Amino acid sequence: MATSWMEQTMDVALAAQVRQWRHRLHAYPELGFGEHETARFVAEVLADLGVSVQTGIGGTGVVGTLTRGSGGRSIGLRADMDGLALDEVGRHDYCSRNRGAMHACGHDGHMAMVLGAAAVLADLDEFEGTVRFVFQPAEEHGRGAQAMLDDGLATRFPMDAIYGLHNLPGVPAGSFQTRPGPIMASEDTFEIAIMGRGGHAARPHMVVDPLVVGAEIVLALQTIVARNVDPQQAAVVSCTEFTTDGVRNAIPGEVIIRGDTRSYESSVQGLLEQRMRDLCTGITQAHGASVRVSYRHEFQPTVNDERCAGVAVQAARRALGSERVDGNCAPIMASEDFGALARAIPGCFAFLGNGLAPGEGGTPLHSRDYDFNDAVLESGVDYYVALVHDVLGSAGAVA
Repeated sequence: MATSWMEQTMDVALAAQVRQWRHRLHAYPELGFGEHETARFVAEVLADLGVSVQTGIGGTGVVGTLTRGSGGRSIGLRADMDGLALDEVGRHDYCSRNRGAMHACGHDGHMAMVLGAAAVLADLDEFEGTVRFVFQPAEEHGRGAQAMLDDGLATRFPMDAIYGLHNLPGVPAGSFQTRPGPIMASEDTFEIAIMGRGGHAARPHMVVDPLVVGAEIVLALQTIVARNVDPQQAAVVSCTEFTTDGVRNAIPGEVIIRGDTRSYESSVQGLLEQRMRDLCTGITQAHGASVRVSYRHEFQPTVNDERCAGVAVQAARRALGSERVDGNCAPIMASEDFGALARAIPGCFAFLGNGLAPGEGGTPLHSRDYDFNDAVLESGVDYYVALVHDVLGSAGAVA
C-alpha cells in the first residue's frame, strides 16, 4: 500500500539499495556518449520500479516517466551519467573496473539519488501530475544536454520545470546551496596559432620569433579582465598550454596557445572573444607575424529561474532543515551542462555538500582518489522527494 510522503523515510533496506546502486555505477564508469551499460542499468532499475522508460534520447540519454492522477503539471529531476578519462587510485572494493575511466565527479552519486527518489515516489499516490527522471549523457563534454534537447527532450517529455544538483566537496556533508540567477559560469575555449619564421638560435635577426609574440599575447590577455571588463562583473581568462615546434637551438616557426575563459553574462562572453581577437591581431601585426584564433563556446552559463530557486529552497528546508540551507550562495566559476537545459526549461541547479575532510567527502572533484560520500545520498533523495511533493502535491507550489 502506498504511504504518505510525510511519513515516508528511506528505510534501512532502501538506503542499502541506493548505496548498492551507487557502488555498481561507480565500478563501471563510461565516458560521454559511450554510457551504454550505464543507460541500460538505469533503464532496468526504473522499469523494475514501475516507471515508464524511454532510452536513446540524445544518444545514450534515458528518460523515465511516472504519472499519478490526472494533474497536468510536470517536473523533471536530472542526473548526469558520464565519468572522466582518469585511472582511479582509490582503495575501496567498488573501484573502477573500466581502465581509463572513473567517476571522479560524483555522477554515480547523482544517478543513485535520482533512482532513490524514483523508488520512493513510485510508492506514493498523493501527488497529481508527472515526474520525469532525466539521465543525461556527456555532461563533462558540455554537449549532452543540447543533444537531448535536439532530440526533442522538451517537446517529447514536457516539463514545467527541471531541477538538478551537484555534490560539492569542501562544504559540510548534507548542506544545501543555491541562488536565483547565475550560479555557474560559461566556459569558452580558445586556440591561438601564431605563425612566424623560424631559424637558427644564433641568428635571431633573420627570424620572426613567434615565441616572443606568444609571450606578449599571454601577458596582454590578462589585461582584458583588468581593463575591459566592468569590475562589478566576473570573468576569468586562463592560458593553460603553450607549445612550439622549436628545439633547443632552433627558434620555432609556430606557437600554439590554448586556454579557456569563464563568465556569467553573454555580453561579457562576447567582449572576451572580441578583445582577444583584437589583441592577437594587433600584436602579431606589430611583429610581422600572422595569427589564427579559434574560439568555441563550450558551456552556457547556468542561470536559475527565480521562482524555481524559491521552490527548491522551500523543499530543501523542509527536507534537510533550515539551518542546512543557503538560498543565496555565491556563484562559482566552474561550468555545468545543466545551463543548456535551464535555457530551454525553467529550472534550478543546486549544490549538496559532500564533506570537509579528505576521504570523508572532502577530496576535490576530478581527483584520481575522489569518491562520492555515501552519507549524503539520503539527503539528496529527501530533497528530490520533497521537491516533487511541493510542486505536485494537492497544495503544490508553482513549478
